[in-house]
Amino acid sequence: MALSDQDVQKQIKHMMAFIEQEANEKAEEIDAKAEEEFNIEKGRLVQQQRVKIMEYYERKEKQVELQKKIQNSNLLNQARLRVLKAREDHLKALIEEAKKQLSKVTVDRAKYKKILEGLIAQGLFQLLETDVLLRCRQTDQDIVREVIPAAIDAYRKATEGKREVKLLVDTENYLPNEVSGGVVLVSQSGKFVVENTLESRLNLMSQQMIPDLRTTLFGRNPNRKFTD
Repeated sequence: MALSDQDVQKQIKHMMAFIEQEANEKAEEIDAKAEEEFNIEKGRLVQQQRVKIMEYYERKEKQVELQKKIQNSNLLNQARLRVLKAREDHLKALIEEAKKQLSKVTVDRAKYKKILEGLIAQGLFQLLETDVLLRCRQTDQDIVREVIPAAIDAYRKATEGKREVKLLVDTENYLPNEVSGGVVLVSQSGKFVVENTLESRLNLMSQQMIPDLRTTLFGRNPNRKFTD
C-alpha cells in the first residue's frame, strides 16, 4: 500500500530526529572523552611542572646551604688567622721586650764576665782555629781581655791540650754601640765568623723555644698529634 506524502514526511522527520539524537549523543560522548583526556593531560602537565619547581627549589636550597657552609668556613678561617696573628704578635712583642732587657745583663760585671767567658769559649769550639780575631764593643774591650785567659783555658781543657789558640782583640773594628753585648769571633782567613752577641744568642734561643713558649702562653695545640 503506497504511503501518502504526509506519511513519508512523518517518517523522514522521525528518521531525522533519530539521526540528530544519535549525533547529539555522539557529540556528547566525544566532548566527555575530550574533557577526560584534557583533564588527564592537564594533571600530567601540572604534576610535571610541580616536580620541576620542587627540584628547582631543592637545588636552590642546596646552593644556599653550600654557600652558608662556605661562608661559615671562610669566617672561621679568618677568625683562626686573626687568633694566630695575635699570638704571633704577642710572641714578637715578648721577644722584643727581652731584647730591651739585654742591656741590663752587662750591669752586673761579675755575671757579665762569666757570660763573656762562655761565649768566647763556645766560639772557639765552633771555629777550631789556631788564630782567631775577636771583636767586641769598645766599652767591653777591658773586660773581654780579662776573661780571654779563662776562655782559652776552658778550651784547652776540653780538647785535652790537643789544640792551641791565639786570640787577638780587634781594635779597629768594634761592634756598634747598638749591640747589647757579647762578641764576634773571626777566623784568620776571615771566611768563618761566629756571632755570639747577646742579640744573636737571644734570637737563636727564642727560635728554639718558640714551640715551648706557645704551649706555655696558649696551651697545647689540640690538633697536633705528635710532639717532638
